[in-house]
Amino acid sequence: MLTKVQPTANMALAVKLSVPWSRANERVHIEATLITDQGETVTQQNDQPVRTEGDLEVGRPPGLRHGTPLDATFVLNFQGLDLEAGGYVWELKVGGALAARVPFQVITPGVQT
Repeated sequence: MLTKVQPTANMALAVKLSVPWSRANERVHIEATLITDQGETVTQQNDQPVRTEGDLEVGRPPGLRHGTPLDATFVLNFQGLDLEAGGYVWELKVGGALAARVPFQVITPGVQT
């Protein structure tokens, strides 16, 4: 994926998790972190890492067939990011385990690719 970013940019991660039937009604910890494609944590002006975390709990609706996985969808918003040109990766951890990695490139505006 190729992304053009202004000096500061807003980004959003749309996430869809499939929660196993056996994990319904359990709280699970979710964490999203931005790293460089070299594995370094990205920080902003206040030297804080670009990351967010929280807990998610999905309940079973009445009448759902036994064993059916449960969908959990949500959006994580990140505002005012100041990213230099280069490669980056969003990492999503669920319950401490790596669940997804989404790489992208930031290019300098006006540069032909």
